[in-house]
Amino acid sequence: MATPRSPGTGHSSATGPPPATATRVDYDRGGRDRTAQRAAALLMLVRMHQIEPGESEHGALRERVIAEYMPYARHLAVRYAAGGQLAEDLRQVAYVGLVKSVDNFDPGYGAAFLSYATPMILGELKRYFRDSTWAVRVPRRIQELSGEVRPVTETLAQRLHRTPTTAELAELLGAEPGEVLEAIDAAGLHQLDSLDMPLRTDQGMGEAYGDLLGAEDPGMQNVVDRETLRPLLARLPVRDKRILHLSFFRGMTQEQIGTELGVSQMQISRLLAAILRRLRQGAETVTEGAG
Repeated sequence: MATPRSPGTGHSSATGPPPATATRVDYDRGGRDRTAQRAAALLMLVRMHQIEPGESEHGALRERVIAEYMPYARHLAVRYAAGGQLAEDLRQVAYVGLVKSVDNFDPGYGAAFLSYATPMILGELKRYFRDSTWAVRVPRRIQELSGEVRPVTETLAQRLHRTPTTAELAELLGAEPGEVLEAIDAAGLHQLDSLDMPLRTDQGMGEAYGDLLGAEDPGMQNVVDRETLRPLLARLPVRDKRILHLSFFRGMTQEQIGTELGVSQMQISRLLAAILRRLRQGAETVTEGAG
């Protein structure tokens, strides 16, 4: 069988693969020429689609073709990965897109396999990245831009030999600079760190995030107590309100309060205890109802 010829040199002989399988010199990340290996994978792909899916040879060829292109799927996933578990999830999503591409590719359509598979894999990645990886709610427009910012940044950086500006990214993305900035900020919202995670310092592991967020404000409970007592105090009789005012706001003793109201110190003691008991019971009722 004739060896596939590279684009621009005409079609292969009648015994060779169709134009959809044409290939070119292809180097991997280590600089190794994989042209022959990729050409063989394309031939296997063509042969696979000539066999009924239920036959054993079809399954064996399918597995070999998928395995051949898995490094390419991983390469596309890396462009969207942010590290950690998310990177592994995206690799799996890229593999799903690759499998769909292998199964649905039509060698007779006239398109190169990678030209067909690339948008298929990227589509799976974008959908997953957009819909399944957010730790907080983010507007759909910012979700879509966030998924595009990283690959576009890499493309522009290679073209310009420097880090692109926000305006340059916005122009290529067809967005406003402010939207691009929001999308860049949103990139950190896919994974949230635990407040119990210790900070790494020069001396090793330091305090947890939560320990650096400050202490609980004791004034918050005072606000709750005041708002709970406000309606309860409003329903008290005038005499009871006056006794509380003289005791807690003017600082008078029970004997002084009794002299001002014309009663004994013992009566004031009983009245004050009864008032505080009613307030306490009313506050507990309110708290139980809120819970």
